[in-house]
Amino acid sequence: MLKLLANENVQSLLVSRLRERGHDVRWVLEERRGIADPQVLRQALTEGRVLLTWDKDFGDVVYRQGKSASNGIVLLRVTETRSQADVVRIVLPVLETHTMSWPGHFSVIDRSRVRIRPLP
Repeated sequence: MLKLLANENVQSLLVSRLRERGHDVRWVLEERRGIADPQVLRQALTEGRVLLTWDKDFGDVVYRQGKSASNGIVLLRVTETRSQADVVRIVLPVLETHTMSWPGHFSVIDRSRVRIRPLP
C-alpha cells in the first residue's frame, strides 16, 4: 500500500483510482487548497507520505533551498495528453510497481521511463 500526499495539481481521477485500489491518499485540493510548496512538503514529511505532484518547483525546494523530503517526491511529467484516463493508465502501474523505490528519492515518471534519484 502506498501512503501518498497528492498535491492539488494531481488529477481527481488518479486520486480516486489510487484510493479505490486501497492506497492511503490525502489530497491537498480537498484539505488545504492553496498552501505554499514548503507547507505541502512539510505536511508530507510530518505524515510520512510520498509527495505526488506535477510541480517541478519541488526540485528547487529540495535541491536548492535544502528542504527535507526524506519520504520522497514523485514528479509526474506525462506530456502530450490531456486525458486523465491516459495519465492513470500510464502512472498507476508505475506507482504500484516501484512502491519501495519512492521513499528517500526524487523520482520522475514520464510517458516512457522512470528516473529515480536519491534525495540529499
